[in-house]
Amino acid sequence: MTEQASLKRTLVGKVVSDKRSKTVTVLVERRVKHELYGKIVAKSNKYHAHDEKGEYHMGDMIEITESRPISKTKNWVATKLIEKAATV
Repeated sequence: MTEQASLKRTLVGKVVSDKRSKTVTVLVERRVKHELYGKIVAKSNKYHAHDEKGEYHMGDMIEITESRPISKTKNWVATKLIEKAATV
């Protein structure tokens, strides 16, 4: 069982939208070195993740795990909350 779980990719990102039902949009940022100039550049991707209970909200840091295709754009599942959004 643990071998199976380790094969799936996991990413950590911030929830930027929770408007769709059972879906959150997660912004994952990474820092990479530019090939030619050597400068560290921030790159980001957005992923749609399945959130069955609707427990994650805007600003939360969450972990998402790769899964089977759930819909046309959803291939990820929100697995755990890392940091709750700060309330203003």
